[in-house]
This record gives sequence, C-alpha cells and structure tokens, in this order.
Amino acid sequence: MNPDICKERDSATFQTELLTNILDGGADKTARRREIELLVINDPDFQHEDLNFLSRSDRYDAAVKKSSMMIMKMRQHGISDPEEIMCYKSVAKGSTHEALGLHYVMFLPTLLSQGNPEQQEKWLPLSLSFQVLGTYAQTEMGHGTHIRGLETTATYDPSTQEFVLNSPTISSIKWWPGGLGKTSNHAIVLAQLYTQGQCRGLHPFIVPIRAMGTHEPLPGVVVGDIGPKFGFDEVDNGFLKLENVRIPRMNMLMKYSKVAPDGSYVKPPSDKLTYGTMVFIRSMIVSDSARSLSKACTIAIRYSVVRHQSELRQGEPEPQILDYQTQQYKLLPLLATAYAFHCVGQYMTQTYHRITGDISQGDFSQLPELHALSAGLKAFTTWIATAGIEMCRMACGGHGYSRCSGLPDIYVTFTPTCTYEGENTVMMLQTARYLVKCYTQASEGLQVGGTVSYLNEMSQGRLQPQPVSARPTVVDINDLSCLVEAYKQRASRLVELAARSLQGEIQRSKSKEEAWNNTSIDLVRASDAHCHYVVVKLFSAKLSEVGDTAVHSVLSSLALLYALHGISQHTGDFLQAGLLSGPQIYQVSQRLKELLSQLRPNAVALVDAFDYRDEMLNSVLGRYDGNVYENMFEWARQSPLNRTQVHSSFHKYLKPLQSKL
Repeated sequence: MNPDICKERDSATFQTELLTNILDGGADKTARRREIELLVINDPDFQHEDLNFLSRSDRYDAAVKKSSMMIMKMRQHGISDPEEIMCYKSVAKGSTHEALGLHYVMFLPTLLSQGNPEQQEKWLPLSLSFQVLGTYAQTEMGHGTHIRGLETTATYDPSTQEFVLNSPTISSIKWWPGGLGKTSNHAIVLAQLYTQGQCRGLHPFIVPIRAMGTHEPLPGVVVGDIGPKFGFDEVDNGFLKLENVRIPRMNMLMKYSKVAPDGSYVKPPSDKLTYGTMVFIRSMIVSDSARSLSKACTIAIRYSVVRHQSELRQGEPEPQILDYQTQQYKLLPLLATAYAFHCVGQYMTQTYHRITGDISQGDFSQLPELHALSAGLKAFTTWIATAGIEMCRMACGGHGYSRCSGLPDIYVTFTPTCTYEGENTVMMLQTARYLVKCYTQASEGLQVGGTVSYLNEMSQGRLQPQPVSARPTVVDINDLSCLVEAYKQRASRLVELAARSLQGEIQRSKSKEEAWNNTSIDLVRASDAHCHYVVVKLFSAKLSEVGDTAVHSVLSSLALLYALHGISQHTGDFLQAGLLSGPQIYQVSQRLKELLSQLRPNAVALVDAFDYRDEMLNSVLGRYDGNVYENMFEWARQSPLNRTQVHSSFHKYLKPLQSKL
C-alpha cells in the first residue's frame, strides 16, 4: 500500500463501512453486492483483457463473448433479481460494453410495459431464452429527440391482417440503436401507424430483422453497423432500412393502443404511454450520472493524494496536490455532487416504480409529472456529470489524458447521455412546458402537487427583498433547511418570470410556437432552477435517515458544500430575488473555503465509501493501493508497439529516408 493513501484513510473521522451501507441501502445489501462481485472476480473466465490494444472488430467479439458468458454464469448462480443482475454485469463486463445491453434495458421492458398478455406469453419466453435477441429502433438519421417527426411508416393491410413497414426517405433510416448492426435478430421499431387512411401517430412494432437460424438479414431488411464513434468501440450501433417488410397484426404492441382485424383503431388512454420506455431509461440515466461521476471522483481524489507536485514552501518536500486549495475546489464540490445525484437516483427509481404501479392499476394522473421530472433531471444531471468527469480528468494533469487512467473511457461512455433518450435542451424545454402549465393552474387557484407544489405558495408568505441599508440576513447560509427554502424561492421566481415572459411574447408574436421559441432561454433557466431545487431538497432530506453521528456530520458538510457551491455559481439569481445580500455572497465564498478544508481529511474515505473495486474502476491512477507509477510503467510495456525493439516501419520508410539524405 502507498503510505500516502494509508495516512489518508487513517485520518478519516467516520467509519467508511457505515457510509457504504447507507449508499447500498443496508448492511445486508452491501454484503450481497460484494458476494456477487466476488463471484465474478474469482471466476477465471472473467479475467479482463486490456481492450485498448485491440482492433474494433476484436473488441466487438470480446463484448459478445463476455455478454454470452455473463448470461450463462448468472443462470448457473441463480441470479435473477434485476438489481443483482445489474451488479453482476457491472463487474463482469469490466471496461467493455454489453453486446446485449438494449435487449435488457429497452427491448424487454417495452415488451413488459406495452405488450398485452397474449403478446407477452408469446415473446417473453423467446426473449428470456435469447432465441429472440432484441434492440429498440427509434432514432432515425433525420430525427431523434423530436420523435413525433419520425418518418418510418407501418401501414395496415386488412386483406392480409399485416402491417407493411417502410423507410420512405433517406432520413427515415433507423440510425444509432445499439446491438442493431450485427447482434440482434428482432427490433422494436417505432413507426407512424396508418390504418383506414389515417395516421394514428407513433406505435411500437416487433419486427424480425434476421433469420433466427442463420442470422442472415430477412427480405426487405437492409441492416448494418454505422461505423466508428467517439466511444463505444465494441458496440455495434446500427442502421435499419425497411422495404415493404410485412409483419402480422399482433406484432404491434397492443396493451394500450389496438388495431382490430378490420383496421379499426382504439387509441390509448394517454399519448405519453408510448414513451414509457424512454421515461424508464431517463430514470436509469440519473442513477448512471451518480455512478459515473463518483467513479471519476474516486480516481481523481485517490491520485491527488498520491501525486506530489511543486512547492508550497521553498525547500520543503513537494506536497500532495490535494493540499492545494484550487485542487480541492475542483474536486470536492464534484464529490458532493456525486453524493447528491446518488440520492436523486434512488428517488427517481422509487418514483418510477410507484407511478408505473399506479398506471398498471389504471391511474394515469402522475404520468405527466414523471415524464417532466425524468426529462429535466436527466438533462440536469448529465450536463453536470459530463463536465465534472472532464474536470476530474484535467485535475489529474497529463496522466489523466492516458487511457490507463480510466477517465477517457468514463467520459466517452457517459457523454452521449446528453443526447440519447432526448437531447438535453429539448428535455429542459419539455420540463418547462409542464412547469408553465402548473404555474398557470396555481395562478388560477388550483392546487398542484408533487415536486411543483411550491408553486401553490406564490401568493403566500414569500421571502421578500429588504432595503440594502437594513443589511438583512434573509438566508442563514449555515442552515441547510434555510438554503433549501432559498432554492425553492429561486425556482418559483424563475418559473414565474418565464411564464410571464411567455405570456408577453404571445401577445406580441404571430403564434404560440414563435412565442415559445422567443422565450426558450428563460424557460430552460426555469427548468434548471426547478431541478436544482429538487436535488438540494432530496440531498437534505436524506440526512434524516442517517443515524450515526460521525457519518451524519460528514454528509451534512457535503450537503452544505453542494448547496453553497450552487449559490456561488448562480449568485445573480439569489441577489435579484432578494434572497441574499451582497455581504452574504462574500460569506458564502468564505464558508466554501472552510468546508473544503473541513472535508479534506475525509476525501479518500468518502470515495472509498462508493466501494468500487479496482476491477470496476479499471484505472491505474485510481488503484485502491495507490501504487500508481509502478503499474503505469507495466501498463505501457504491454503496448503492441513494444513487442519488438524495432518496428517494421523503420526498415520500410525511415532507413531509406536516411540513406537518401
């Protein structure tokens, strides 16, 4: 063990294990998670090969092999609980991505949520036995987030009781679905339904795309891989062009919408039910924001106590770089953010299951809020986590640029979340549409509930600006509950300003659509403030569940750091709302520095509490033992370029060049 990292662990003021238990949801869950992880780590079939030195085709091959092996091993071990499956796979896949990822997270959930009992009886056994290998084909070359603009068509033919699917334009070719290029033999295709001469909007269809025996593309199906990307080298993101492909009537998922044999159409109770899979994935992405950011923080903070650099005082030994206040300011607010997002991820998972349970009982009343909340928090968390991961990489200096750090892989894997399942700006505007609707209802005296219930208080006792001469203490910056209230008032004010701005534009503009576009900057700010309030509130609420005094103390400091750092990033909003005075902004800055110093001794223990094994981090810089330099040198020696002392290019190109000079 590196002595620096041992010293850090010895200086912690709390028991790391207790915090790990809280993050897992209990000591029994921690024990079970570790038990599952050891099943993988002790299995010789899962000894990881470093993919950085493989070709793209070899990386894809390794991903398919590992995905297939994971399925067989989980069957042997009797692992069937969804959380345990996710845990097993997170260790087993190492730095690879799953070849069958969308089969699990989109194809199967869509069958379960959109298929009627008869369809589930047919397709689930085939899918769970992996005879059917599925993907989810929604995005097209010409349309992504604006899914109402998708062009793929499914036209019902009552004479044969079949749907005829077509990609009528070049822009309608399905583009990006993972597993589509080479792996899947079926796809759930979102297409515009046409029946009895009318377009009925988007609906999901199960479309066979490859023969189940030979895996050859079926007639009318043009399918393949879209080529190298920014990351995900081992994933076969694909394209799909459909040319008069016929499927049976019952291949349209009909739990809510229905097409009768004669072509008559029964519409769903809510249009948003079609987007159920996307809402599920957005909720998962919020949890992934916490996971990815916490991994990056673990690597950067561990490295920052092992790395010594420059001089604080001339002639003295080089200090650990985490002793520099600027390094603490880069990393510790991100660590607080990772903990905050963990709380939000748990909340979103619970909320999704609660509301989908209501939906299964015929109660659709909470669906609009679930849709709006998942969209906004998906955007809020992924924007911040993406920037945070890059900050962690830069905080590791030049070594953070090396693939051996693990940080480039975390970044290129996570950054697409800002786009897929809804481009973030559009997601924020979807949330804004819900906020404006709720604001209007509250203004008319109607009660709104859930996370927007604060809009009911607009006409009640709000915190009011005070005269500057009175030097008011509007907000106690050391009282977390008071800060939660300040974030609430900020959100309420920005929602109100955006709604009034929109109303003014409607009076001046030619159309509501033009007014919406002209107000979109204000609307995104309002959504961002709403999401920020929700995160601060959930992090604060989590503290009431913590019984251990030492753990409660350190988490309280993290929550306070998160809230105050957010104020420092948005001082204008709090000043304009009269929530903080000028002198208090200075006090926030000073208190932030105190919190950095206060949390510094616990930094390593706080990332240790995430309990990521080295096999999961896949980072030389973030090793638990802190032995960075020895292992970095060994990693470099494994490069294929080092297999020979003299590369063949010397004799082919350099030597002739030298002889001619």
